[in-house]
Amino acid sequence: MSNPIYLSKKFLSWLPESKRLSWYPPWWLMRIKVLELSDNWRHIRIRLPLTWIARNMGNSMFGGFQASLADPIAPLACAKVFPGYHVWTRHLSIDFIRPGDTDLELRFDFPPEKEKAIRDQLAKKGRSTPSLDYAIYTLDGTPCTKITCVVAIRPKGYLQNKYKT
Repeated sequence: MSNPIYLSKKFLSWLPESKRLSWYPPWWLMRIKVLELSDNWRHIRIRLPLTWIARNMGNSMFGGFQASLADPIAPLACAKVFPGYHVWTRHLSIDFIRPGDTDLELRFDFPPEKEKAIRDQLAKKGRSTPSLDYAIYTLDGTPCTKITCVVAIRPKGYLQNKYKT
């Protein structure tokens, strides 16, 4: 029920998707700004400002702010690119490679070859568990956080059928 897609369809359908994401309550409090949301979620750019509340004692971005933003991006993109499936984060790996001491920008691009591989798996097996890589960058374009998200893409009813008693 707290899914931004659910909220946007039910309550804010008159707003563009980029604005609905910006107003998603956890992200609204972080003051994110969607810079680009194009090609049906295949290219995403989101600004995460370094505000007083996001600043840790080392004067850089809290890792939790970055993780909160990074976690749902790949599953949301997969849900848009592969409608009709249940999609969720199966595993999230975050590597903080340098301090985020400026506003940050999450950059996600859905590689066409990865999309084709997922489509092939869905056609063959009816499910897929791809690993998608993306990153968060400082204002000068230096990567500061590497993200690997393993996404579960399953047919509707998968969990209900798997865990029936």
